[in-house]
Amino acid sequence: MSDGAGRREAGIPAAGPASADPAVSGDPAVSGADPGFRGDLAADAKVLAGHAADAERRLALLPSRPERTTAEAERAEGLHEDCRAARHAFLARHADAVYDELTAGRTRRPRLPELAAEAAVRFPGLVPDAARLAEERGRLQAHKEGREIDQGIFFGALLRSPTAGTHLIESMLRPAPGSAARLAEFRRTDRLELPAVLLERRGEAAHVTFRNGHCLNAEDNRLIAGLETAVDVALLDDRIRVGVLRGGPVTHPRHAGRRIFSAGINLKELHAGRISFVEFLLGRELGYVNKLARGLLREGPAAAGGATAGKPWVGVVDAFAIGGGMQLLLVLDRVIAEEGAFLSLPAADEGIVPGLGNLRLTRLTGARTARQIILSGRRVHTSDPAAALLVDEVLPAAALDAAAERAVRELAGPAVAANRAMLTLAEEPLELLRGYLAEFSVVQARRIHSPDVLAKTERHSARSGRAPA
Repeated sequence: MSDGAGRREAGIPAAGPASADPAVSGDPAVSGADPGFRGDLAADAKVLAGHAADAERRLALLPSRPERTTAEAERAEGLHEDCRAARHAFLARHADAVYDELTAGRTRRPRLPELAAEAAVRFPGLVPDAARLAEERGRLQAHKEGREIDQGIFFGALLRSPTAGTHLIESMLRPAPGSAARLAEFRRTDRLELPAVLLERRGEAAHVTFRNGHCLNAEDNRLIAGLETAVDVALLDDRIRVGVLRGGPVTHPRHAGRRIFSAGINLKELHAGRISFVEFLLGRELGYVNKLARGLLREGPAAAGGATAGKPWVGVVDAFAIGGGMQLLLVLDRVIAEEGAFLSLPAADEGIVPGLGNLRLTRLTGARTARQIILSGRRVHTSDPAAALLVDEVLPAAALDAAAERAVRELAGPAVAANRAMLTLAEEPLELLRGYLAEFSVVQARRIHSPDVLAKTERHSARSGRAPA
């Protein structure tokens, strides 16, 4: 990897690429020059807006991404990178002030999409506006301008701030819009049908079943939204003491009728440009996965300091838990797996960062095994000795239901929730989480637009699912 590519991968501002073409190399819009920030928020916001608007005018003179020549592609990349360097510089000075402006001095708690949308209006040029996002939405991933990288820079800067980042993490631990209304429905019927998710109450347990069977229960925007609502409702319902996650039967020809836990991110959806950075890749980590780990934010006089209310969770793994599926297991309190199942984080194959797997896996497996899994794609089968570090019980398929019921009984004790909260505090302090998420935001946004990822999704797109060999 070249020094420039490495700097871009790490989210470090860089000037546009050098070119022998004087129309490219001599263009001030791709020179990486300081746009003239002086430290005043209002004045610097105007400078950024003008700088970004000028770059957009120059981009508009170029063909769309698929039709660009090599020189035109370099010119477009230079324009983007110059603006990204300016955004980094602006946010290095003003991240806290921008966040306070968008949240009325942290008296409001907008979620990620609302925060980005408001930032586009209040600070033009800082993040892509609605029109540009709509323009990108209809394109294949390889044909996009990579405007989600700008969102990654924005959220990375906010999360890097102890003040803004902590407030944002806590805001995302609140119930998602609509969850309270679905709670009332669930309490009436003990059942909630959501897009790609089924939530059922059985005694003191909330059973969350993934129902994205056409793609081996792979994760997409629809499944992520349904899972956050299901987790919210389970945490809000005071009749529930324990949650259970399990994959439902799938319809993929290779595994038709069989339960599958999860095949991870849906690469066909990523290729098609339908995996969003804000709602999925970042929202997943700050939303339902963090709620599984930490619970819901409780606010008011009885919960000074933003305490959370969590519950223990059980995972039942049929067949395999790949990628995001395995990531979920790292925040659960009991993992029961079918004999012959396997777990994997195929980051080396997919080319993206496996969520918070890099943060959480080492403390379970140790550094050497974690590197084998993340960097080399090692699969951990239930017969491997390493499986004991990740799975509590390995049983025949016919015994999984009874084992799940037994786990619910054992975890339903009144002191379990308090003790798991203290374990989370010791294992993953909020500051550790915040620092990781700040870097993850920038790096993951760039990875989903990197040439190797785009090439791999292209190869996967012709397949009818993600059935592993």
